[in-house]
Amino acid sequence: MSDVQGFHINSPLIESIGMSKRLGSPVYLKMESSQPSGSFKIRGIGHLIQQVAGSKSNGVICSSGGNAGLATAYAARKLNIPATIIVPSSSPKLVLEKLQDHGASVRVVGKVWDEANAEAVRLAESENLTLVPPFDHPLLWKGHSSLVHELKAVLPCEPGAVVLCVGGGGLFCGVVQGLDEVGWGHVPILCMETVGADCFNAAVKAGRLVTLPDITSEAKCLGAKTACSQAFEYSKRPNVISELVTDRQALQALELFLDEERVFVELACAASLAAVYNGVIQRLQDEGRLRKPLGPLVVIVCGGSSINLAQLQHLRTVCK
Repeated sequence: MSDVQGFHINSPLIESIGMSKRLGSPVYLKMESSQPSGSFKIRGIGHLIQQVAGSKSNGVICSSGGNAGLATAYAARKLNIPATIIVPSSSPKLVLEKLQDHGASVRVVGKVWDEANAEAVRLAESENLTLVPPFDHPLLWKGHSSLVHELKAVLPCEPGAVVLCVGGGGLFCGVVQGLDEVGWGHVPILCMETVGADCFNAAVKAGRLVTLPDITSEAKCLGAKTACSQAFEYSKRPNVISELVTDRQALQALELFLDEERVFVELACAASLAAVYNGVIQRLQDEGRLRKPLGPLVVIVCGGSSINLAQLQHLRTVCK
């Protein structure tokens, strides 16, 4: 069992009949979309805030276009401490409203996450607040690793592969550490991103960390310009595969998932679903990079709160 006790729930693991039929192997969905803050982020952020803030804190501050901010606001509300969330102007209005519903103070700074983050770092210093990094901290990765301990407790055998999406790399780092801890360190990890929010794939191709000039994908929650250095170190492992899909492919996956599984996730999360729906796994099998037959595939449905019907209509007009 994981020794992380935070504000997260032990999320459901469900078999997807539709995806299993497409792939010809059992597909299990780790439903992080059911977490109280709406995404996996509450695992790591809840753990970090418990460790470093506590009830005597002046408050916490986080830079986030959505899910990390919501997790921070949720954990702070549970601990009854103030939360300030700095969001870039690209954040959807519905996320700002949800943050305020949790009692957080919200400030809009800059166009992209990196600019919001610079302001959060400055305010943490000047106002003596606890800085909550969205993805680059060992305590976050430790919290996220609890997800793998839950898988180990219920899966009948080790997975043939684990699919997840990468923004800054926090979930990826946590999953790698969790797999190592349960003795599954050799299991293939398929890291999915969208074109235009692909700092991890760019680093893998270049053999060094790369800073993207801009985030051009609509999957804004994948929108870190640079992956964390630990994620890049882990990317050198032979069992790590990095792949891209277009915004359009991610949108198709989002809609198929809504139809088949009756679950509504944001575009960033749909990048991992597209690995099955758009044939990425099947192509990797044909190329000999994944086993055939694969064995049980675990897809981490990381969730996300920046989606509603109005946002879906917007994505349909812009994802060409």
